[in-house]
Amino acid sequence: MNILIVGSGGRESAFAYKLAKSPKLSKLFIAPGNAGTGTYGQNVPLEVTDFEGIATFALENKIAIILVGPEEPLVKGIHDYFLGREDIKHIAVIGPQQLGAQLEGSKDFSKEFMFRHDIPTAAYKSFDKSNLEEGLTYLETQNLPIVLKADGLAAGKGVLICETIDNAKAELTAMIADAKFGDASSVVVIEEFLRGIELSVFVLTDGNSYKVLPSAKDYKRIGEGDTGLNTGGMGSISPVPFADDTFLSKVEERIIRPTVEGLKKDNIPYKGFIFIGLMNVGGDPFVIEYNVRMGDPETESVLPRIESDLVDLLEGVAHGNLETRSYTVSSKTAVTVMLVSGGYPGDYQSGKVISNIENVKESIVFHAGTKEVDGEVVTAGGRVIAVTTLQDDLFSALQQATADAGRIFYQGKYFRTDIGFDLI
Repeated sequence: MNILIVGSGGRESAFAYKLAKSPKLSKLFIAPGNAGTGTYGQNVPLEVTDFEGIATFALENKIAIILVGPEEPLVKGIHDYFLGREDIKHIAVIGPQQLGAQLEGSKDFSKEFMFRHDIPTAAYKSFDKSNLEEGLTYLETQNLPIVLKADGLAAGKGVLICETIDNAKAELTAMIADAKFGDASSVVVIEEFLRGIELSVFVLTDGNSYKVLPSAKDYKRIGEGDTGLNTGGMGSISPVPFADDTFLSKVEERIIRPTVEGLKKDNIPYKGFIFIGLMNVGGDPFVIEYNVRMGDPETESVLPRIESDLVDLLEGVAHGNLETRSYTVSSKTAVTVMLVSGGYPGDYQSGKVISNIENVKESIVFHAGTKEVDGEVVTAGGRVIAVTTLQDDLFSALQQATADAGRIFYQGKYFRTDIGFDLI
């Protein structure tokens, strides 16, 4: 079958790498893709929210499945667009419809969903312009630190952890009254701060049955030892050593099953991935947030560990018979180290020529922010390349991925050399 991936980052590179291995695949297209995705298929110059352009291309190229990578087209309704047109509704879209995408598109919606279905999460209240004063008073009753979350999509920047009441009041006012994050913070969720260790669990569902994908832990801070500014992710590992069978059985029983069943009870159709951001609080899992797609860079660690045919699994989602599809996971450990542009996550330069990728032999190189210019691969984003290795144990994987990250060169290159070493 012919498949179209929508997106252009490291996550989409990992999807392309995995799908290209399937004997069920005829042709693979990536819209818009990057300098690395062209290795596995054909890049198509379409924006991820150009639904009409994507539909026209899908018809002309007999696309059977569209795999949506990023959240924006899902929240804006790409799946609904396809279902709403008679000529394209037969094309399977992997990713929830707009209502289900609100699990990520609205923090308030997702918290209400969790409370309604008794899914463990932090206590919260939501506020907007109409009750801002009430929100400021509410802050005075809360323990510190306190978490403020913009309700809508804010490009990963809409979550603030405030250490003082004065700071929390100032930030709440800035978010709601001064539109600090634009429309995304017209509603703000004030949430209890959970103390523990973060990890992520991923689920693929056809709306009835599901497959639990490998767990992963990502590293958000720019600096060694988890210091400095938050980023889109500086690396990840899978599996997570502290997420043993006992913990993961709690996750499935208390969170995954109630989430899938809750979607059914609420009549929310859902075909796609659910990314569950978790906090391990003394051995018990609590949901920090839902995302309605795979994470980045976690995808680059998770997919190489899946031994099954990903096209077959996606076909199971599309046809509603996922439970019949074979699914196995490698016992090996994957480690991903992200190479970023100098200055990231602040101002950074693009257009720097990347060299020596061909010298990486023991790891997989997933392109993220790259493009091809005059026959050369150059940087085109803050996060540039993800280097992933698969080894028998965590220490070997950490050493290999870090060494291979050092083999690639471009001006201003930076990467963390301590990804995963906190778990040794």
